[in-house]
Amino acid sequence: MKISDQTFDILKNFSTINPSISVKAGNVLRTVSEQKNILAQAVVSESFPQAFAVYELNQFLGLASLFEDGEYDFAEKAVTISEGNNSSRYTYTDPSMVTQPPEKNLELPSTEVHFRLLHADLKKVVNAANQLALPEVVIRGKTGHVHLVATDTKNPTSNEFSHDLRMSASAEFDFVFKVENLKFMAQDYDVKISQRGISHFKGDTVEYWVATETGSKYNG
Repeated sequence: MKISDQTFDILKNFSTINPSISVKAGNVLRTVSEQKNILAQAVVSESFPQAFAVYELNQFLGLASLFEDGEYDFAEKAVTISEGNNSSRYTYTDPSMVTQPPEKNLELPSTEVHFRLLHADLKKVVNAANQLALPEVVIRGKTGHVHLVATDTKNPTSNEFSHDLRMSASAEFDFVFKVENLKFMAQDYDVKISQRGISHFKGDTVEYWVATETGSKYNG
């Protein structure tokens, strides 16, 4: 079978959540961070014929990059990649070595905030956080408006960068996320946030469930 560039991009993104992955037979890829505060899922165009686990996903992706249009044969113990005069055998790891995602997706216990987030807006604020060495991005509702704010909530004198999402807010809230937990695919997202500590970012082909951080608050 062939593996599309889009699927490789998803796997690269998932490697930033967990360096290992366990794949089930079928067309759904899922991963969870080792701290279990991020869950991600994507539906891909391929259907994997065999369940398998990879301990060093970046190593596997690096190997795959050596083949421009490789053919992948997923057997019980290993996958063989071949193209022209080149071939490679990559042995799976024991699934017990990989942090496993839950069998079912998470259900938000409530939805206090719901809005559409453009990737360009998220990218701008994350880039600002990186430039200013700020550890957090806050989705903030204040004075009737919703802002994305790069900040350090533990330092009241920290630098900040704020982007007005041009959406109205009927309540005041601060939902705090670590910057490193927002490494999403370049898609626009339907965002739902629960005051009980969990959020859901749903894009066209991939979705993420991300825990909000201590210090998050909602005054409805």
